[in-house]
Amino acid sequence: MDRKRVTSGSPWEEKFGYRRALRVDRHVYVSGTAPVGDDGNTYAPGDAYAQACRCLDVALKAAEQLGAAPEHVVRTRLYVTDIGFAEDFGRAHAEFFREHPPVCTMVEVRKLILPDMLIEIELEALLPA
Repeated sequence: MDRKRVTSGSPWEEKFGYRRALRVDRHVYVSGTAPVGDDGNTYAPGDAYAQACRCLDVALKAAEQLGAAPEHVVRTRLYVTDIGFAEDFGRAHAEFFREHPPVCTMVEVRKLILPDMLIEIELEALLPA
């Protein structure tokens, strides 16, 4: 079994013992990706659309380091703290995946790691044979 890992440099990865993304053979898994800005704080507090875009951008960059392009993404999971922002989250998701839509689950959760985070996103991709 061939394994490759990618780190984003986030302090959470070292503290909690995980990596941003992992490739096992043709499968690529991207950890839950929260809207963290370059300064380490929540990106765009209160802006559901911008937070979703940030999560997708970071997650896809990690997947791309392991050879996966957006068209290889087969599943996304969106963990949101307020389902009332579903339209904003969905709009961001559609912009990233309109040409090759994956299966998607959106689930409302009570809270995320920081109180002003509205969304966290996981990706799974399958590379061509």
